[in-house]
Amino acid sequence: QGDTPLKPEELPMTGLPTLTSRTSKRLAAPALLAAAMLLPATAQARPAVVELFTSQGCSSCPPADALINEVASRDDVIALTYNITYWDYLGWRDTLGREENTARQEAYAQHFMDRKYTPQLVIDGETHMPGSRQRASRNAINDQVEKVAGPATLVTTPSDTGLSVSADATRTSGTASVWLVQYDVAHEVMITRGENAGETITYSNVVRDIVRLDDWDMSTPLSIDLAKDMLMEGDHDGCAIIVQQAGDYGVGEVITAARIDMALMN
Repeated sequence: QGDTPLKPEELPMTGLPTLTSRTSKRLAAPALLAAAMLLPATAQARPAVVELFTSQGCSSCPPADALINEVASRDDVIALTYNITYWDYLGWRDTLGREENTARQEAYAQHFMDRKYTPQLVIDGETHMPGSRQRASRNAINDQVEKVAGPATLVTTPSDTGLSVSADATRTSGTASVWLVQYDVAHEVMITRGENAGETITYSNVVRDIVRLDDWDMSTPLSIDLAKDMLMEGDHDGCAIIVQQAGDYGVGEVITAARIDMALMN
């Protein structure tokens, strides 16, 4: 736990927990909501994708959670929080934990040929590091933002019926995974048991659903139409599209990404 990676086979697995109104509360903080109401992707630079795998039952995770709270409002970053489940055995069942999040982290472990651990920060699918090391993590995020700075290559166009997602063919061949990530802009959780007992922690951009929309042959143009009902399902107030090299495990280096302006879907 903490900064020491653990072998996946050493980690106990548990069932999908239930979100309860007594311990978790959706927030509608204006500053956080404003981060989701951005310009269409055609006017944006390509943001860096920062994914944090965290747990309410991990004492090393709060500094990493605070880091995501800090960067979630940045236009040049898509910050996502994935609550995992394998620390539930310590005495607190993560109210936001999802087995799908744990499976995504396991895919990254296979991709990096390394162990999974918490808090694990994955930056643009290229590198990973302990998110509890705030200064080093912040520097790595800023370095990646500078590296990918440039015009957006993923175009999202809203319509009365939904959203079209498109991108030009690339100069490189290969297959990319196109993911739809739906998240809640903020959750505040009061933790009453386990290593963080007595703490109330705010989580930003909490992933509640992630769907693999397509496997894109990058030598041809990308074109996907998404129905409004699909985008609005679950009453999530944040949404993003992530395109990353598929590799053998469906995850890899991020090629491009864009936030979806949920205000345009109402």
